[in-house]
Amino acid sequence: MSAIGKQNQSYLTEFILLGFGNFLDLQPALFLFFLVVYMVTMTGNILVFVLVVANQHLHKLMYFFLGNLSCLKTCYTSTILPRFLASFLTGDRSISYSSCMTQFFIFAFLVGVECYLLAVISYDRYLAVCKPLHYVILMNHKCCIALAAGAWVSGFMISFVIILLMLQITFFDCNELDHFFCDFTPMIKCSCSNTFLIEIVTSLMSAACTVLPFLFTVASYILIGIAILRIPLATEKKKAFSTCSSHLIVVTIYYITLILVYMLPKTYNLTAFNKFFSVFHTVVTPMVNPLIYTLRNEKVREALGKAL
Repeated sequence: MSAIGKQNQSYLTEFILLGFGNFLDLQPALFLFFLVVYMVTMTGNILVFVLVVANQHLHKLMYFFLGNLSCLKTCYTSTILPRFLASFLTGDRSISYSSCMTQFFIFAFLVGVECYLLAVISYDRYLAVCKPLHYVILMNHKCCIALAAGAWVSGFMISFVIILLMLQITFFDCNELDHFFCDFTPMIKCSCSNTFLIEIVTSLMSAACTVLPFLFTVASYILIGIAILRIPLATEKKKAFSTCSSHLIVVTIYYITLILVYMLPKTYNLTAFNKFFSVFHTVVTPMVNPLIYTLRNEKVREALGKAL
């Protein structure tokens, strides 16, 4: 990897992230917006993670996955926003080749992990609603740790293969990326290599960590919905739905933004829309997640109230 990276760096030493540089009048407002979002995101996710670790009432399997998700969102936001905020203050939008590839690798890694974690949480909710008598046996501590570790390892392996392919492409004169962070599509557009094979392999790898978990999640919630409809008592229906509603909202927001970012045609006219949806996907969603889980989960609210 280092040898390939050095070979690429002989052609190109840095990229220029154009970001939102064409909105010069809005730079102070954009800086304040992203700064507030970053502070709220970090505070919310770290707080949820600390509550899950420190509060004994939250030492349950569902909150174990919630702690993993909060830890992931903290790393996710820190990969993109600090460098982006620095560009507003200094006016320097350049990023070195190695830093750009590192940012892309971590971003791809965490996106894959999140897709798998959301699928794992949907499986956990399926067992809780559809197989309540077997839940403790099927979803024990060893199984939870194995599922969480499998999500992190799978995300790492897929992103590792993708970054190996990315390190093989070359860049010469084009070093401007029309984005606010190093993403796959802007870098491919800037490359002077034949990227057909890389795009095919990357699409297959991306499908493995997005489409398959998405279909699994959808199937789980279809079965959950059928099971809830069969419950005779309205109070029991409400209780069963409340155990899944927070996760269902998070899954819906996450996949809608993901589809809008990566499924829209990559034409010039839609570049601004892609950047807008990318902001929602990479910046706003991590901020909203802990708010959804905190406001809609009674035990988390109780733990937060005691902590405060």
